[in-house]
Amino acid sequence: MINMKNKKARVIAFYLPQYHAIPENDNWWGKGFTEWTNVGKAKPLFKGHYQPRVPADLGYYDLRMPEAREAQAEMADNAGVEGFMYWHYWFGSGRRILERPFNEVLNSGKPDYPFCLGWANHSWTNTTWETSARKNVPSMLMEQLYPGKEDYINHFYTVLKAFQDPRYLMVNDCPLFYIYDPFAIPDIIDFIDLWRNLAAKEGLKGIHFVCLNNGWDSNIEKLLALGFDAVNTDRRWEAETKLKGGKLFKLVDHNLKKILAIAPLDKYLYRKIIKHLISPHDSQDNIYPTILPQWDRTARAGNKAPIYHGSTPELFKINVNEVLNAVKDKPYEHKIIFLKSWNEWGEGNYVEPDLKFGHGYLDVLKETILTK
Repeated sequence: MINMKNKKARVIAFYLPQYHAIPENDNWWGKGFTEWTNVGKAKPLFKGHYQPRVPADLGYYDLRMPEAREAQAEMADNAGVEGFMYWHYWFGSGRRILERPFNEVLNSGKPDYPFCLGWANHSWTNTTWETSARKNVPSMLMEQLYPGKEDYINHFYTVLKAFQDPRYLMVNDCPLFYIYDPFAIPDIIDFIDLWRNLAAKEGLKGIHFVCLNNGWDSNIEKLLALGFDAVNTDRRWEAETKLKGGKLFKLVDHNLKKILAIAPLDKYLYRKIIKHLISPHDSQDNIYPTILPQWDRTARAGNKAPIYHGSTPELFKINVNEVLNAVKDKPYEHKIIFLKSWNEWGEGNYVEPDLKFGHGYLDVLKETILTK
């Protein structure tokens, strides 16, 4: 494993576990449904549109296979990625889904590669994973609920084994725990306090709570005031807004896409998007920026999806170098950059090898993150 001292930053990659069949998806979408189902049937929507996306080295893998997980970890480590942030689903009252790949990583001790957990605290509806809603599928599939203290305690003890694992990613000796939608949790201050008290009770130094801010920078101080140690900034919405001509125009355009069957494609040149992904806030110790290789959700959402077209490894290198420059003066513990994402193929958002670019995006990470 590559030594942390040989890296310019701590790059943590979002990792989607939906590459294996589960009974719920079989019931909702048909036998054998996985993320690959949508990826394989995606169609190009305009001349030069890169669809479908076809995996190269790893093929259409199944995450129930330890060989696939080992190969992913080896690739990520060689590229300088410090670890995976596995999306973790907890809908309340102990309801979970897609937990098998991470549970096998945790219980087997393999791959011997760092990780942390990110709570994807959002409901699943009949448009979460499908291009279009099916008439025979209920609109609400799994509702995200927050039952209160007893459920929060149960949740903590469900993930405690992971926190105690020597592979778990730490910040100042505290396990990093990421929350996708912080404003959705009605008693988030109490939740954070409770987990910190439970962590101390179990011999941990604390928990390093990180949350996503995918809105405006004005939210950052509000989130820190709730008790979060750091905020991960994702400025796609802000970048799109600037290119669309302002907040009002973007909001109207966004809402029209939801209700109109036929609407103009929501497409942007990647080279223009990346110009707006950096902010002065990124140099703060408690702000963790994002690097974005590609973004194209047409495999899931068809012509209503935002599309960043024209991404190349060379342009991604510009994005990575700008973010590295933003964090260069931080203490190493806080030189955290989130890679969105390792394997979100249905969102056209991945660095795993494909037939078009091969190892191009991984090579960029290796060239930029690792010190020479």
